[in-house]
Amino acid sequence: MKVLILCTGNSCRSQMAHGFLQSFDVRIQVESAGTEASGKLNHKAVEVMKEIGIDISSHTSDSVEKYLDEEWDYVITVCGGANESCPAFIGKVKHRLHMGYDDPSHAVGTPEFIQSEYYRVRDEINAGFRKLYDEEIKPQLG
Repeated sequence: MKVLILCTGNSCRSQMAHGFLQSFDVRIQVESAGTEASGKLNHKAVEVMKEIGIDISSHTSDSVEKYLDEEWDYVITVCGGANESCPAFIGKVKHRLHMGYDDPSHAVGTPEFIQSEYYRVRDEINAGFRKLYDEEIKPQLG
């Protein structure tokens, strides 16, 4: 089972989703990428994931170009806001899904509010990808 998670910058939401899905089942090959990959991870995303025992600090922020020639069971876009253009993927894909989430790196306000946005988005991604795994992916793995 191969899953590619796409976003614009590949530094925050797609990285969290990658971490969660990989933690659910080691039989799934999970990769994440961005159409405008930032080349680095969002340190707050790494921090809030580590707090719940998932270490994404060794992930890399990669361009979607790296994966265009591969075949995928799922390609999932996680961009959320109306101002964001979610990437299109033109490769061999069995299932294309869109699961939109707000970008916590755009949160404005007190440090406490910004931190709470990272927690909120992290928990929404966890719930969304857990549901996808339980209802669609796990049954296919047998």
